[in-house]
Amino acid sequence: MPIPLYGVFGASGCGRGIMPLLRAQLHGKANADQIVFIDDAPPASQLNGHAVLTWAEFLARPASERSVALAIANSSIREALAQRCQEAGVSLLAVQAANVVQMDDITLGEGALLSPFVTLTSNIRIGRCFHANLYSYVEHDCIIGDFVTFAPGVKCNGNVHIEDHAYIGTGAVIKQGTPAKPLVIGRGAVVGMGAVVTKSVPAGVTVVGNPARPLVK
Repeated sequence: MPIPLYGVFGASGCGRGIMPLLRAQLHGKANADQIVFIDDAPPASQLNGHAVLTWAEFLARPASERSVALAIANSSIREALAQRCQEAGVSLLAVQAANVVQMDDITLGEGALLSPFVTLTSNIRIGRCFHANLYSYVEHDCIIGDFVTFAPGVKCNGNVHIEDHAYIGTGAVIKQGTPAKPLVIGRGAVVGMGAVVTKSVPAGVTVVGNPARPLVK
């Protein structure tokens, strides 16, 4: 009899960090054979106790339903994979650590991946396929778009708007905005590792340093 099949797309670093969270989340609901890695170029046939399948192999396995966590850091690839899933009738799977803190009035889009020690406080709106890595937080009254990535230790303070496909690097700090004038990180912008963002960042711009300034190439 077909049974549900769960996949973590990406057998590299990000996926290997999400797999044990998914396994814990499904404890008592699925066995190891129902939980697999998916990779377009599988590095091995088995990894950390789970089969590694190509996308075609994942779709070919008998299953009553299929769902996938998109553990790919590159947001453009993540969006393309989300489209691939939609076309194949595969649902996006949200995964979060047991110790994630969600406080009050939080909306999370489908496919969010929340690593250990992530905190979301209150009155927050987050789009599709958000990645929040270890020890990141989002403070009150923030709006975060689709396919946004937080590397470990990101500190996003209140009244911040982060547009689609932005990438916030490890240890970055985003200063609090105000209700009348939120601090905005534009679409596709990159905030470098350890940067301290004190003012809005235009779309597509990379900023680095303390205070953060546009990267001069």
